[in-house]
Amino acid sequence: MMRVIVAEHFGMCFGVRDAIAQAEELAAAAPLTILGQLVHNPVVRQRLRAHGIEEQSSKPRFGRVMITAHGISDIKRQELSALGLNVADGTCPLVRQAHAQLKQLVREGYFPVVIGLAGHVEVRGLTEDFANAVVIEKSSDIARLPPVLRFGIISQTTQPLDRVLVLVNEIRRARPAAEVRFVDTVCKPTKDRQRALKELLEAADTIVVVGGRESNNTRELVWTCHAAGRRAIHIERAEELEAADFHAAKIVGVTAGTSTLPETVVAVVAALNRIVQPA
Repeated sequence: MMRVIVAEHFGMCFGVRDAIAQAEELAAAAPLTILGQLVHNPVVRQRLRAHGIEEQSSKPRFGRVMITAHGISDIKRQELSALGLNVADGTCPLVRQAHAQLKQLVREGYFPVVIGLAGHVEVRGLTEDFANAVVIEKSSDIARLPPVLRFGIISQTTQPLDRVLVLVNEIRRARPAAEVRFVDTVCKPTKDRQRALKELLEAADTIVVVGGRESNNTRELVWTCHAAGRRAIHIERAEELEAADFHAAKIVGVTAGTSTLPETVVAVVAALNRIVQPA
């Protein structure tokens, strides 16, 4: 008989929860345009559209706009101000902290380095104010670092800390004469969900990961499963579950990315239990 267990920590973090609540409150008062995707989750985006909220990266139609939870650079903020827009800030406080840490490192004379996904909206926001900043996504990127003697490193908030630390140590080995200062900016919700997943992996043979396919932290949960040699089934909605995928499963673990709505996870668990005990 297949058994379903849920991770100790999973799903929506406070930063996403607060950003959604802020957007819905603003939209109830006046038309609102979000500058990009508030979060990388199609279920959440569908909910926002139901509230009449637009998402676009081009020049907005409405005078009230909102910065996404991923944050933006000071350069972009100045551009929005110059347009005369009424700007609401949905940036996650932990992303703001990462911005502050990088700025402090640069003020202290360190060359800016960000470990994360090049091109990701959060990483773009972190680096756009520093034209010379280098983004390190994998070991081969380290060769692009300039010949300086002081490196200040932070990371995208949704990167697995284990991977970040490996890359920091590789930078230290590659540049033994340089001072390498690392400030840990991986957010606590990401750490909690990664830790809880590792505990889940000790018990479960199959893991269902619930979250947007464009969500970095959700994809990282899937990656952690694969790295541990476990089967991972990544879905965005309960309707995507197929009973045939679980015919050999004994213990199925459930986790979810930080932009996944609680009701989505509840629906997934209910669907899995129906597979276990069909009507």
